[in-house]
Amino acid sequence: MKRFPLIAIFSLLTLINCDERPNQKLIPQSSGNINTLLVVIDNLLWDDSVGEGIREAFAAPVQGLTNEEPIFSISQMPTSVFSGFATKNRIVLKIDKGSPAGVAFHKDALAIPQTMVVISGNTNQEIIDQIEANADTIIATFKKEEIKEKQRRIKLSLHDTKAIQEQLGINIDFPTVYRIATHSDNFFWIRKDIITGNMDFMIYQVPLDKIRNTDSTLVGDIIKMRDSIGKAHIQSSTEGAYMITEEAFAPYVFQTTIDNKPTIETKGIWDMKNAFMSGPFINYAIEDKANNRYLVLEGYVFAPSIEKRDYVFELEAILRSVKFK
Repeated sequence: MKRFPLIAIFSLLTLINCDERPNQKLIPQSSGNINTLLVVIDNLLWDDSVGEGIREAFAAPVQGLTNEEPIFSISQMPTSVFSGFATKNRIVLKIDKGSPAGVAFHKDALAIPQTMVVISGNTNQEIIDQIEANADTIIATFKKEEIKEKQRRIKLSLHDTKAIQEQLGINIDFPTVYRIATHSDNFFWIRKDIITGNMDFMIYQVPLDKIRNTDSTLVGDIIKMRDSIGKAHIQSSTEGAYMITEEAFAPYVFQTTIDNKPTIETKGIWDMKNAFMSGPFINYAIEDKANNRYLVLEGYVFAPSIEKRDYVFELEAILRSVKFK
């Protein structure tokens, strides 16, 4: 008889706790390969002009690669079967025909982490107009999600970066599969062997006046800087061979931000002077006024005859992880 009040009180507390979370639900973890976009759209729309507009925008060639590769690998699914495991994809583009024209961004709606974008319109043309007007923003949003996921995976097995921290005053995350091949005079050359070649990145610094950030001089200054570094540090086994910027392809140059600092992003093709080697590179020159320098991070890939998009993307995720101490 004495136990009854305690049981009653415990039961009452349990009911109260349940009432405090009336609509709480368990959201599953997202899944999917990096840079794989699930497009939820009815088959008739996919085979028509709407599908063509989606492919032109989201499967457009990545800038700065030696061969054409799409921004995203696309998997299409009809709306009627978008349920269960399919809803766990990390990045999802959903087409809703029959609703007012617009674009809606949904964060972690059906899985965590997840970015789902819904494009709507009453007609095919309204949907296509929304795709064309918002493609750049949507791609940037999806890419941000994928960079975060790649960085999360990289953090599962991190390389010791104490020497980089001490000499350059930065933190940067890269996995233990990479090795520090060379470091001297505030220059680091970090390498990873792959089946058909290698993917490497460099970290170094140059004075602020080395890059004049103006429309007329910027590209030339970037090329001159990286060619001088290539000649000094990146050489092949062929005598007199060293890395330069491929002259036949003008690099793409953008303004971006890394660790809240203005950054010049350059994508292009590197070449090995006096040797038959080439591949894509991505270069970030981060303005660090406090130390009167540009911190420069560059990744490049040598992988003949195979696709390179995801290799460059891994390097981008690594380089964008930099934090100034």
